[in-house]
This record gives sequence, C-alpha cells and structure tokens, in this order.
Amino acid sequence: MRFLTFLPVACLLFGSPAAGASESPLAQGRPPIAGVREIVFVVRGTGPDGHWYANFGRYAPDRLRGTDIFPHGASLRALDLETGAVRVLLDDPQGGIRDPQVHYDGEKILFSYRPGGSEHFHLFEIGIDGSGLRRLTDGPFDDLEPTYLPDGDIVFVSSRCKRWVNCWLTPVAVLYRCEGDGSEIRQISMNIEHDNTPWLLPDGRLLYTRWEYVDRSQVHYHHLWSANPDGTGQMTWFGNLHAGILMIDAKPVTGSQLVVAVFSPGHGQKEHAGRLVLIDPKAGPDQQSAVRPLTKAQNYRDPWAFSEDAILAARGNALVLVDGQGGERRIFALSPEESKSGQWCHEPRPLAPRPREPVIADRTAPSSSSGTMVLMDAHLGRNMSGVKKGEIKELLVVETLPKPINYTGGMEPLSYGGTFTLERVLGTVPVEPDGSAHFTVPAMRSVFFVALDADGRAVKRMQSFTGVQPGEVLGCVGCHEHRTSAPPLLDAVAAPMAVQRPPSDIRPIAGVPDVFDFPRDIQPILDRHCVRCHHVDQADGGVILTGDLGPMYSHSYFSLTVTDQFADGRNRPQSNYPPRTLGSGAAPLLGMFEGGHYEVRANEKEFLTLRLWLDTCAPYPGTYAALASGVIGGYERNEQVINNDRGWPETKAAAEVIDRRCSECHNKDLRPIPRSLSDEIGFSFWMPDLKDKRIRRNRHIIFNLTRPEKSLLVLAPLAKKAGGHGTCRPPDTPAGEGAVFADVADADYKALLGMCRTGKRKLDEVKRFSMPGFRPRPEWVREMKTYGVLPESFDPDRDRIDVYAVERDYWSSLYHQAPIPSPTAPPRPSMHQ
Repeated sequence: MRFLTFLPVACLLFGSPAAGASESPLAQGRPPIAGVREIVFVVRGTGPDGHWYANFGRYAPDRLRGTDIFPHGASLRALDLETGAVRVLLDDPQGGIRDPQVHYDGEKILFSYRPGGSEHFHLFEIGIDGSGLRRLTDGPFDDLEPTYLPDGDIVFVSSRCKRWVNCWLTPVAVLYRCEGDGSEIRQISMNIEHDNTPWLLPDGRLLYTRWEYVDRSQVHYHHLWSANPDGTGQMTWFGNLHAGILMIDAKPVTGSQLVVAVFSPGHGQKEHAGRLVLIDPKAGPDQQSAVRPLTKAQNYRDPWAFSEDAILAARGNALVLVDGQGGERRIFALSPEESKSGQWCHEPRPLAPRPREPVIADRTAPSSSSGTMVLMDAHLGRNMSGVKKGEIKELLVVETLPKPINYTGGMEPLSYGGTFTLERVLGTVPVEPDGSAHFTVPAMRSVFFVALDADGRAVKRMQSFTGVQPGEVLGCVGCHEHRTSAPPLLDAVAAPMAVQRPPSDIRPIAGVPDVFDFPRDIQPILDRHCVRCHHVDQADGGVILTGDLGPMYSHSYFSLTVTDQFADGRNRPQSNYPPRTLGSGAAPLLGMFEGGHYEVRANEKEFLTLRLWLDTCAPYPGTYAALASGVIGGYERNEQVINNDRGWPETKAAAEVIDRRCSECHNKDLRPIPRSLSDEIGFSFWMPDLKDKRIRRNRHIIFNLTRPEKSLLVLAPLAKKAGGHGTCRPPDTPAGEGAVFADVADADYKALLGMCRTGKRKLDEVKRFSMPGFRPRPEWVREMKTYGVLPESFDPDRDRIDVYAVERDYWSSLYHQAPIPSPTAPPRPSMHQ
C-alpha cells in the first residue's frame, strides 16, 4: 500500500481553536456537512496535455494510447471527516480511476476505471467498503463521467461516437445513456464536439458542458446546456452568447436554485482547473451579473456544494472547503511522497445517501427515424432589425459533419483561417408568410438553419446546432430570440400557418453537390468566367484565380480568401451577427457573377453552386482525408513539421540568394518575402490578418507548384524581355528599366526556380486530395477500419479507394437506425436524408 498521511481534519478544516473558543461546526454536527461522515475522492496523476478535454483516449497520428500518455497509478479513497483516517477502496499502480459518484442509497459508488494494462476507461461499480467491484461497460471506447439517474439508469459520456476533436488530435466524447447494469447503451447527443460532465439538476434535467463549433471560434464557446435525461429538449442553460471561458463541472447547490461551477479561463486549463463560481439562473442564460465568483485563484477543480457557504473542491494535491466569500479551509493533503510523484486529488464527493430527483418520462420513439421541429416566427429575434414580415421564404437545413480523425491543431487545409468543419446541405423547408415553419428532421443529426429570402440569399445564420431525438417534437420562438422570451400571444383561431398542415419533408436541392469541394465544384466556374483576366501574367486587381497549386492551397482559393470574398465569420469569437452579414447574403463573390463585373454572369446552376458553397462556409477540400496531406510546410500538433522544406539543399541555396539579392528591399520588417516554401513571414496559419498588405506576398501565392516557372518568386525579379514581370529591380533603378535577373541563365534565378521545382516534385510525390492518385494517410485508413467502414483486408497501397464515398459511408454509419417495422405495422411517412 502507498504511504498515506493521516491529517487531523478538525485542525485543517477549522484551524486550531483558541482557548475558550466554541466547538467547531463539524464537531457540533451542524450544517453544512451534518450527516456526512466520509468523503470519497480519487488520487491520480495528470497527463502532459494542457487541453481541458484531452485527459483520456489516444493521440493521432502516432496513436499514442492512454497507457502511453497518462501517468500510471490511481486509487479510490474515502476520508473520515472526524478522524482524518483514509480508507483505500481500490488501488491500481498501473491503472487510472476517475469520476466517482455515490448512489442514492449511499451503498455503492459508480466510477470510470482503466485497469492496469488496458487501454480504455469503462464504467465500474464498487461497494463503499471496497467489495463487489464489477464492470458495467466494455469495448474499444472510453466511457467517462457517469451519473446515476433516479429511474435506475446511468448517463455518461463516451468516445463511442467515433469522432475526433475538430482542432486537436484526440477523440470526442458525447452523452450516452444505459441501464443500471450497463446494457442497452444509446447515444443521446448529436454533437460533433465534446459534451462533458453531466449532472442532474433538482428538477431531473441534465446539466452539462457543450462545446459549440458552428461557424465561429472553435476555442471560445463551451458553456452550460441542459437536456432531459433521454436527450430531448437540449437547450442553452447559461453563457452561450459570451465567448472566452470554459464553464464546466457544474452541479446544483444543495437546498437552493444556485449552481456551482468551474470557470476555466480561455479555452480551459488542464483537468478543468479554474475559478469557483456560483450561478443564479433566475436572470436567464445570458446575464453575466448572475455569476458570483468565489475564488481569485484559478486552480480549483471538481466542486461539490453542501450549501453556498460550504463548497468542497480539489486543489492540486489537497481537498478544500470554500465558503460563500471565498474563504478556504484545507481538509486533506497528500503525503510529500505522493505530491512529489505528480499525484493530485480529484473529484471529492460526500459518501452519504441523497434524495432522488424527479423522474422525467422518456419522450423518444426509437422506432422513428426522424423528429419534428416547429418554428413560430423566423422574423422574431434579438438582432433582426430591418427584416420585414414575409421576407424569409425558406430555411436551408445544413448538417455539420463529424471528423473521423484529426492531426493538425488548425483548420488547414480545410480553409485558410476559416472553418474547421465540413457542412452538408440537406435541403430546404418552406417558411409561411407569417414566419412559421413545421418540418421533419433526421434524428440524431447535428443541424442548423440559414434563413433565406426570395432569391435564396442568406438573411440570418444560426451559429449553433440543434437536433432531435427519434420521435421528438422540438419548437423555438424565432431566430436568436432571447431565451427568457415567450412566443407572442396566439389567436385561438389563427394558429401559426405551418402548424395547420402536416410537417414538411426536407426538400433536397437537385443538380448540385451536398458537400462541396473547391477544385471539383468551384474552380470550373472560375475557369469559365474569371481566369482569362485573373491569371499569373494578367492578374487584374492583383488577383490570380487559376487552379495552380501552392504549398497548401490553390492560388484561386487563397486569392478569394485574402480578398475577403467570403463572409463566414472567419473563426472569430462573435455570434448573432446582424441580418445579411454572413454567407450568401453578404459575400462579395456572388456579386461578381450577376452581370455587373465586366458582364460576367453565371448560369442558374453555377450561381446556385456558388451560393450553397458560401453558405457551407466555403471549404477548400470536400473530404477530411485531405487533412495534413498533400501539403508543403503543413502542421501537426500546431507545429510545422509536415514536409518542412527549410532543410532541403535547394531551399538553403534559394534562401542564400534571397538574403543576398533581395533583402535590401525585402527585409523582414518592411516587405518580407518567404525564404522557403514553409516560411509564413509572420502570419498566423490560424487567424491570418487579411487586412495586412503583406499577405499578397504570402507563401501560398508566390510559389507555383503546378508550373514552377510561373511562380511569382521567379517572375517578379525576371526581366520582361526574358518572360518575367520585371517588377523587382535593383535599388535606385528607374521604373521600367532593369531587373534583378536579366535572363533565365542567371545562376541565382536558377537557384530560386530550383526550390520551386523541388517543391513540385515533392508535391507530385505526396499528392494533394485534388491530384490523380491521391492516397489518404494510413491513420485515416486505420480509423475507417476501426469504425468498420473499411474491411480489415483493405490495403491502401494496393486497393483503389474513393475517399469521398468512404466518408459518406462513415457519416451514414453514425446515424440513428430505426428498427425495421414489422409487416403489420403501418408505414411511416418518408424522410429525405
């Protein structure tokens, strides 16, 4: 057994009483902890990753397992509050233990456990005396953060959802439910990102943390949501309008309507560490004054509130009790030996019976493949100024698509500083003249809506997602209405027009893709209408729209991005934009194809393709198989390690030329140019400043890896009579006279061209998703085999593969599959999917 330190808890909790001092509240048995003799908690180490969610699972691309990443050794313990004695209920020097919760009867403990030598966490139960350990769940997944339900079932989070974090190299866990013995597991959340730390509110609803990831900053929106225990009625509970903090580990305060939570700064700290706060929900989900901070320090974790004046929490190697004014008493600390080994205390809970919450009846119909949504009035909302009644004609229904694996840490090459996520157009549903809509939606799909006008342009965009459980009926008042608002009074005779008829099916949009791929779907339109004026030798307006490939993107995709032709929010911490600010209602690109730009006019299909591509956040590839492949100077774990060319002999030779013959004009501070195919010249690959004029000299445009001799790096300093542009001249040379390179025989010209040609050879070898012969990364293939989408016999070096089709099979495998009805059962209405 490990060396433990037994500490006199009365002294730690209340200090040493002075002579004549009254007896401590604990000794008197008074609240806040009357009736609680013991506290159960976990001791374990912490992993090396600082992300709040990366505390389980494995890593891509090398598939480091939990057994490789996280420190070995954990124990489940019970602390006697009167004597300071500690009992060890379960000790595993090679395993991991986390997330204990005590049953309502106080006789057993539910927790997540990775036994030594195994890879995954699963749900286990154990008696409070350490006897009767039994496994509840199994399989090649991680099951975490369980909570008992009053009807005997269990809610937990799990990586069974088979998806990966959109901006990191770890798997996702979302909400699941099972029976008390671990059977009948079913998913109750459709998030493509994490849902975490579910806990029951006094009214029987679940309170949990949802990570939002729809068309806005990927690191700023992880707030508190609520849902019924069957997954119905998912609704924001607090904070989703305010960016920049992780709200997590929320639990009700005993005997009040308050909730205690951890507010972890920014994108969240390791193991959910942050500031303890109390939240009063009376003011609604957006009122920041509803938050009362309790602590200044931001290293508290795993709170449990006996009352608003007695909140149990973990803090490093200790357990503490915090009062309503932020005062703190330490009640336990690990021994020096354990502390030095990196062990922390985690998840303290009272080891005592507790009352059951009300049981909320299951509102789902598992035999259904869809649910129903009702919108009262699309014209209502907090930021709908100028939108007239009847102006919104349809809702575009868009699905956000899970990532089967990730490698990079950024969005590249899915976009340049924009979306991290592929989106799929399911179709449209009608909006009645009074603004109402009534329609069916495929169950268990993460969807959002774009309000369209009579021209099909975006009026308002939903920067969140919703979804329905099988058979659920879900309603909303309007577009981004205040969550404390109610629908307007309805005329008893004139109910909303849409509910006076059966729900509409989603109408697919014929003749265009549902998931867009820029080289396949958009570049041909540019080739037909734009390239004659926007190519490397005639870049009108400084814009190049050819499909030639740069180190990571095509020249056309990069040019459209940096000339701000999209309107997609560009990965910013903002939401609820004014009408006609995002998507097709605001993107300048569409105006270029309506006849006013040198009489360029797209046909109906082309215009529809452009419009829908813009309304799905304008991605570059249409497949996640493109991630971290086919690039020069790409990223893994936010480090530029993929085909980084700085060490190539050709790059070194070219960099020497740039330093010697170009640096007088192109110094690092004034007019920098890339010294390699990987050189970002100070631009963030994550949030590039599109207003910075230097971006026109970015590596993504000055290198041409399709036609190296057409690289701006070599054309600009080459004399016009030699086929160059002659725009780069030696200092003090009059305009139109001279050039850095008089002809292509110059050895320094050849050195620059040599770097470009070597980049082309490398790109031809590794192949981009848009190039013939492209092969996905082995890790992508590995995950598709793990998910059962590809057979184990598949050989990526030998067998042909269509990555677009395989990913469709992957997404389809995640969808809710309704049981096949018996021959005597009446048929259900069809649903377009």
